[in-house]
Amino acid sequence: MSEERRIKLGKVVGVHGVRGELKIESHTDPRDRLFRYQPWILCHARSERMVEGVRGHDNGRNVLAVFPDVEDRDQAQALIGAEIWVPRSALPPPAPGEYYWVDLEGLPVRTVDGIELGTVSHMLETGANDVIVVHGERERLIPFLKESVVKSVDMDGGGIVVDWDPDF
Repeated sequence: MSEERRIKLGKVVGVHGVRGELKIESHTDPRDRLFRYQPWILCHARSERMVEGVRGHDNGRNVLAVFPDVEDRDQAQALIGAEIWVPRSALPPPAPGEYYWVDLEGLPVRTVDGIELGTVSHMLETGANDVIVVHGERERLIPFLKESVVKSVDMDGGGIVVDWDPDF
């Protein structure tokens, strides 16, 4: 497989019915948007394979998928736990002023006073607001609140500037 950066879009979490339909945990919004981004790279049990032509829909309760090579419940059950990844290039470019979380990873984070806090490890989605996980001399969890905390995001190497107490 290519060494291009990948983005995890979901996971196979169960089976539906006897014809091999799969329940998918989707990380896209709306949930069924993940079907637009193919081929998928399925990572499961220390192996990976490309899958194209997956069809599916959101039935309100679950996101259901039909894989072209899965024809029965037994084949479907063997895929439970498989993670769904796509190459970063499969996603459309973000609109001006927007970015994908994965693109924030690795950016330096500093305070408005120029104090370096570390780099973005990853983002967390909480019920209230998203959180930047920053690794530096220690781990910091900083709310991703535009204007009040996050003052700027410069994707071209400038990093993220936050209004944050470095002792917190």
